[in-house]
Amino acid sequence: MADANERRGMDPSMDPAALYLEEVFTDRRIGTIRRLTPVKPDATPDVARPVLYVGETQVMTQVGTLPIAFEIPAATLDDAAKQFGPLAKEAIERTMKELQELRRQAASSIVVPQGGLPPGGMGGMGGAGGGGKIQLP
Repeated sequence: MADANERRGMDPSMDPAALYLEEVFTDRRIGTIRRLTPVKPDATPDVARPVLYVGETQVMTQVGTLPIAFEIPAATLDDAAKQFGPLAKEAIERTMKELQELRRQAASSIVVPQGGLPPGGMGGMGGAGGGGKIQLP
């Protein structure tokens, strides 16, 4: 398994200088806030790096639950909790726009037979067939 990861350019080793202690806080209603406290390799706090806050929530879509994660620029847990709602709303709106754009791009990808349409158009019986291989744009 390690050989397969190395062939794909993935390095599964952890960086001891980039470790964080992760704590999860939730209101058991709308989402969670993860507080990432930087630590040194010996697990003592690393005061040279900032504490990070990450909000997480979920939205229901036609295909199931979609997780949404977003950074919260906060200095305290209280501040992160107060910012959670507006930032979650922005993240959900941004994600929905990205999904709409992906759908639009998928819908506009038209498969065109090599050599164009056969004589007689798409109705097709009045000509010598399309001639070929299907090309994707």
